[in-house]
Amino acid sequence: MGTTSRVGAEDAPSTVTAEGSPVARRIVDGYLAAGFPWYGLDEAFTGPRRLMQVGTTADGAVQHGSVGHGDEPSVRADAGTEKQRFAVVVSLGSSPVRRSGDGTGVLDATTVSSAAWLAGSGLLACTWPPQLDHALRDDWLSQQTETAFDLADDLEGPSWSVLSLPVDGVPVPFHYRESEFGWVLAGSAPGGVHIGAYGRGMSAYGLGFAVIGDITSYA
Repeated sequence: MGTTSRVGAEDAPSTVTAEGSPVARRIVDGYLAAGFPWYGLDEAFTGPRRLMQVGTTADGAVQHGSVGHGDEPSVRADAGTEKQRFAVVVSLGSSPVRRSGDGTGVLDATTVSSAAWLAGSGLLACTWPPQLDHALRDDWLSQQTETAFDLADDLEGPSWSVLSLPVDGVPVPFHYRESEFGWVLAGSAPGGVHIGAYGRGMSAYGLGFAVIGDITSYA
């Protein structure tokens, strides 16, 4: 299970506040450069939507990215994280094992496990147990991230269940798990894009996914 580097690893909605600004333009351009369609929640969700971050391969090609729905995830103790309601959808382009564009290495294939890992690590990035000392957060995050990687690599294991959700109106099976921090799911769209998602405060059971017709509408 291989994934790529993430550009702008922190959620960056605050930089997408001035439409047409250079920062906002760069963020949108990253999404527009992808060679695959982006997925978000379908029209049944009527709350706010936003761009978060894209991830690139070693040769600079956009391989995955996230779009947010609902509240902005936050680890701040004063943000009332237990009351947050959000869902983040990760789109991951499907690709086989291949040599990097610069010929210096090999890029791993992307799989549903890759999408599960991206979703699991995304949830961890916006999670911080309130009783945890600031100085211990890095150790906690490293430990939990390793656990999330192992879980994503064993989608047929007992930690996951199967949940059928619509993707462009077609029922698709997703691997699904819950934890004290929220929920994570992963599957593949009929067109080949792998979809990961994570959230808290919003039930995953009533969600549906659809291709985003105009990604700039999220900016």
